[in-house]
Amino acid sequence: MPGYGVDAGESAVSLPVPGEAAGPLVSRPSWDEYFMTIAEQVAERSTCLRRRTGAVLVKDKRILATGYNGVPAGLSHCDQVGCLRERRAVPSGSNHELCRGIHAEQNAVIQAARHGIAIDGAVVYCTHSPCVLCAKILLNAGVVDFVYCREYPDPLSAELLAEAGITPRVVPAAPTAPPAPPASAPTAPVAPGGPAE
Repeated sequence: MPGYGVDAGESAVSLPVPGEAAGPLVSRPSWDEYFMTIAEQVAERSTCLRRRTGAVLVKDKRILATGYNGVPAGLSHCDQVGCLRERRAVPSGSNHELCRGIHAEQNAVIQAARHGIAIDGAVVYCTHSPCVLCAKILLNAGVVDFVYCREYPDPLSAELLAEAGITPRVVPAAPTAPPAPPASAPTAPVAPGGPAE
């Protein structure tokens, strides 16, 4: 849509600061960067001891559902009872059934289903490339585009996505802190004795 930022694959745009004819520009993230930043924030809810993962299902630039990796509702979290995969020395990318948790992508699909939200034709933004189980679930749910910022060690997932005609896109992880405002940005006046209330 015109006027709503940049489309997938385009870089961030700079816009003039309101009220100024010419001068400092403010940077806006691309849509890919925007939704990936949200996936990173969603991952902060994870209680997994190995890898915190977040997923966002998006269609027409609107968020449909989110999910993060963790145990089913009502069960003790791994940060409380320990990691089953660590205790059994299960390597990453294998034996996904040997885990108390549910992956972020699975939780996003479950949340959409629980709330009656159709995700056919959606894009998934995930902090990590999908494992083979998540790839199969997302493909059968009609997800048509996969975007991630970190690799997960599961070559079979990449093979299945390629066979389905999907080439996942990689968007770099968001910086840990937003950039500081330009030095010439106006600041609010401070009353003598401290900030005005």
